[in-house]
Amino acid sequence: MMQPMQISSQAMPEAVRDYPFTVSVVIPAYNEAHGIAGVIERVRSVLPTAEIIVVDDCSRDETAAVAQAAGARVIRHPVNRGNGAAVKTGIRRAGGEVVLLMDADGQMDPRYIPDLLGGIADGYDMMVGARTRDTQGDSVFRRWGNRALDALGSYLVETEVRDLTSGYRAMRRDVIMEFINLLPNRYSYPTTSTLALLKAGYHVGYVPVISQRRQGGQSGQKLLRNGIRFGLIILRIVSLFAPLRVYFPVAVSMQLLALLSFLISIFITDPLRFHIPNSAVGLFIGSIIIFMFGLNAEQVAALRFQRPPRITEEE
Repeated sequence: MMQPMQISSQAMPEAVRDYPFTVSVVIPAYNEAHGIAGVIERVRSVLPTAEIIVVDDCSRDETAAVAQAAGARVIRHPVNRGNGAAVKTGIRRAGGEVVLLMDADGQMDPRYIPDLLGGIADGYDMMVGARTRDTQGDSVFRRWGNRALDALGSYLVETEVRDLTSGYRAMRRDVIMEFINLLPNRYSYPTTSTLALLKAGYHVGYVPVISQRRQGGQSGQKLLRNGIRFGLIILRIVSLFAPLRVYFPVAVSMQLLALLSFLISIFITDPLRFHIPNSAVGLFIGSIIIFMFGLNAEQVAALRFQRPPRITEEE
């Protein structure tokens, strides 16, 4: 696997770059009428020929009308389905070979777009705009939560992971379409997509970015609720792609607890006779069951990647 790509972004070049692929910019939006036009205008200045899709997730303001007036292609959900659902709609409707995802709140500076797309042109399947530590959240607690998620994700996928919650990213559309059904309808689609591609052996690179302050409106993120949700999604994804990374440590821990329970019984609580306590028996048997379940889940996960070979036109 390629090493994570790190690019120091420079000032936006005066000349617009050409890329060996077509680009669709997908912007999920909910009640962002106050700033969506400015976001579209800034993106258009960097990518004048790209398709810009704004997915309006049933906003209660004039987001759809403002985005359409600014020149974007607008897709409107009849009911509010969540940020992740809007992203999936945009990816499915995108016509470009590469999909660039951005939020509509103005925090993502379009001057990093050339670096993100440049990484795709260099052979990466996904490029993530990894925020600096100081801009990875609007509060100390959220920044520490994001760091904890990054550390857990790095352990689970056995490679360095940066800014799992960043929605600023570019990816090859045909690659992300393989995993689009795994993306949740609410938040944390960035977490899911990053871990899915890494576990599948695709190449993920990172561009350091400085996040800007939100241009009006309020964030829909809730620290505790979404932090727990992110953790559960990480475990779910790893269970799909590498179950033993989760189940094996649990089985080993239960074995050690069973041994500890047995030793306590032999040397402390009941030293006069050989006795195996029920707790030791339960932990020992439970560890075997969990380990065997992990092996079975690992085999099921492996079947996911046994896709039939593609048939070329010459064949």
